[in-house]
Order: sequence, then structure tokens, then C-alpha cells
Amino acid sequence: MALEIDITDPHAFIKQQARELLLQVYDPEVGLDIINMGLVYDIDYVEDEKTIRIVMTLTSRGCPMGPMITQNASEVLQSAFPDKDIHIHLVWEPAWSAESITEEGRQALGWM
Repeated sequence: MALEIDITDPHAFIKQQARELLLQVYDPEVGLDIINMGLVYDIDYVEDEKTIRIVMTLTSRGCPMGPMITQNASEVLQSAFPDKDIHIHLVWEPAWSAESITEEGRQALGWM
């Protein structure tokens, strides 16, 4: 399921920018970005706190690349938005599965 940004949201532009930036963050074990992997569940911007909040998961709780992936996500966003706080919130529900991979991701992996 692809992460959708509501274009009627007053913060749609900043959320879309964040989404585009997260396309640069890869799961090195799979070789696919975290957006098309389906790891990012939500992107929110809290204007009064100047905070970009990313709700995401990993392929498993024991993912050895987890700390690197979340750090890379934070760094890519912080470099583009130096005046904003970046919060990466890891969740385990719903659990990630291969069904979470987008159609574009499946094509990149040669699954289609």
C-alpha cells in the first residue's frame, strides 16, 4: 500500500517534500527505498512545534539495519529542513509484510 499525501492538507507540500526525500533512504538488505518498501506509514507536520513526524516500521523487530535506516531517514530530513525538529517513531503494528511493497517497488525488485 502506497503512502498517500492528501493534497487538501494545508501541510501537503512539506509532507510531499519529506516523502520525496525518504525515497533516498534504502533498506540495504533489500536494495529498495523505505517508501516503496512500505516501511513509512505516515508523515505529519506539526506547525506550532515545527516538527516533522515520521511513523514507520522495519521489516522485523530484530532488523540489523534498523538503527542505520532510521538514522539515515532522520539525517536526510534534517539536512533539507534544518529549522525543523525531526521525530522518527517506530511502530510494530501493523506488522510489515511483503504485501506492503508498492507496485513500483515490486517492479524494481523484478517481482512483476
